Amino acid sequence: MNESIWILTGTAASIGFIHTIIGPDHYLPFIMMSQAQKWSRAKTMMVTLLCGIGHVLSSVVLGFIGIAAGVALQRLELIESVRGEWAAWILIVFGLLYALWGVKVAMKGRTHAHQHVHGDGEVHEHAHTHILGSGHKKSHHRTMTTWALFTIFVLGPCEPLIPLLMFPAAEQSTMGVIMVSSVFGIVTIVTMLGMVALLSAGINRLPMKALERWTHAIAGGIIACSGLAIQVLGL
Repeated sequence: MNESIWILTGTAASIGFIHTIIGPDHYLPFIMMSQAQKWSRAKTMMVTLLCGIGHVLSSVVLGFIGIAAGVALQRLELIESVRGEWAAWILIVFGLLYALWGVKVAMKGRTHAHQHVHGDGEVHEHAHTHILGSGHKKSHHRTMTTWALFTIFVLGPCEPLIPLLMFPAAEQSTMGVIMVSSVFGIVTIVTMLGMVALLSAGINRLPMKALERWTHAIAGGIIACSGLAIQVLGL
């Protein structure tokens, strides 16, 4: 390994960390879905891990195919750009649809009262909430949500990986490409896990009882906003 590869490796670690920290789409969807669907900490970390692997691996595979086939960097950047556009829009649409569904759930789950008049003239008020559905339907919905997140993250590219790291490393050696890609991927995924764990712990300390039935709607809105941040701010 020459000095250039070690410099690129250090750069890969820095870019992986910064790229993840400034991209709210790397952690907010997991935090919000965990809160809304009451995932356990283990499930939250597992879903984040799997989506992170899919997110990084899709760009790594594309980069290796492009390098092996001699595809021009500009063409690979175009492919990554299109993937990024699609992933952002799908994230926005997914968030909005989930928010609308969340509003429906919140309205069905609202507490309301019925008055009953007894034979002696006494009025009795009975408060209750609507039942939101069977456990089987809830389980199916949670599974679909997890797969939707995974698909979005597989589509989403790691924009800096191919042009800034893989192609320069390929000029040195194949082992250099593997090393740089591995470091970038590991740092990205570990940072995703760290941000999800840290921010989830912070949110769990907030008094959220009053907003509990609106958590699905709030989660969808924040997920949509994270997609908009990609489109508008280029994060």
